[in-house]
Amino acid sequence: MEQGSGAWSWCFPHLNSSCRRLQQPHSSTLLLYTLLALVSLLTVTLNLLVIVSISHFRQLQTPTNALLQSLAVSDLVVGLLVMPIEGVRHIEMCWLLGRLMCALTPYVSYCLLSASLGNMVLISIDRYLAICDPLLYSSKVSLSRVRVLICVCWACSLLYNGCILIGHLSQPERFSTCHGECVVVISHVAGTVDLFVTCVGPCTVMIVLYIRVFAVAMSQAHAIRLRITSTTVATAAVMVKVSENKAARTLGVVILVFLICFCPYYYPAIAGVETSSILSYFSILSWIMLLNSCMNPLIYAMFYPWFRKAVKLIITFRILQSHSKERIF
Repeated sequence: MEQGSGAWSWCFPHLNSSCRRLQQPHSSTLLLYTLLALVSLLTVTLNLLVIVSISHFRQLQTPTNALLQSLAVSDLVVGLLVMPIEGVRHIEMCWLLGRLMCALTPYVSYCLLSASLGNMVLISIDRYLAICDPLLYSSKVSLSRVRVLICVCWACSLLYNGCILIGHLSQPERFSTCHGECVVVISHVAGTVDLFVTCVGPCTVMIVLYIRVFAVAMSQAHAIRLRITSTTVATAAVMVKVSENKAARTLGVVILVFLICFCPYYYPAIAGVETSSILSYFSILSWIMLLNSCMNPLIYAMFYPWFRKAVKLIITFRILQSHSKERIF
C-alpha cells in the first residue's frame, strides 16, 4: 500500500482483522510526538516540585497543602501515564497496547479524574471553614484528619469507577470493530448518573462554598482596611486574616480553571448521548481536561511565594543542606 501523506495503512498488517488508519506525514508525526513529550515532561516536573516542596519543608505541611499535594500526585500520574498513552493513541490513530492496557487505562484515567474532583471539593470545604468559621477550623481541622479524608477520597474514587466501568473492565474489546481499537462506551443511564455524581453535585458544592468564601473575605478585607491596629497582637491577627484571604483567592483560581477544563468533558451526557471514545470531538474534550494537570502548578508559581522559594531551593540543591527542612518561608 502506498505510504505518505493521505495514504491509508493497517494498524497490524499481519492481521486480517486489523483496523485501518490514515498515514500522517513524518514531519507532522515528529512534531506531535515532540509536543506530547514536552507537555508530559512539564506536567510531571512541575507537579513533582509541588510534592517535594510540601513533603520536605515542615512549615508547608499544613492541612490545605496536604490537599494540594494529593492533587499534585493525581496530576503527576496523569502526566506520567495518561498523557503519553492517550497521545500515542491519537497520533498513531491505533490502539497498540493490547487488551489488558485497554481495560486498565480508562479506569486509571477516570480514577485520577474523580480523585482530583474529590480533592477540589475538600479544598473548597477547607477554605470555607478557614474563612467563615476559623474557630471550628483551628479546633477540628488537623493534618492527620485531612490525610484520612484524602485516603477516603482515593478509595471512593477507585470503588466508584470500578462500578461505572465494570463492563469495560470485564470485556474491554466488546465495542471494538477491528483489531487496533480501544473503545470505551458509557451508557446514557450510567452517564447521566455519573453526570450528577461527579459533575453537578460536586461543582454545585464548590461554587456555593466559594461564593460564601468570597463574600466573607470581601467583608473581612473591608473591615481590615477600616480597622486601626495599635498592638502587635492585633497586627498579627490582621496579617493572618489577610494571608488566609489571599490563599482563598488563589485556590479559587485553581477551582475556576479546573471547572473550565472539567465541565466540557460531560457534554455527551448533557446532550443525551452515550459517552464514547469514538465520538469525533471526544479527544478534544479529553485533552482539555488533561491539560488542567499542567496548569495547577503554574497557578501556584504565579500566586504562591512559598512555592517559588521552595522551587529555587530544590533546583539549587540547597534542600540537601542540614536543617533545610526547618527553613522559614
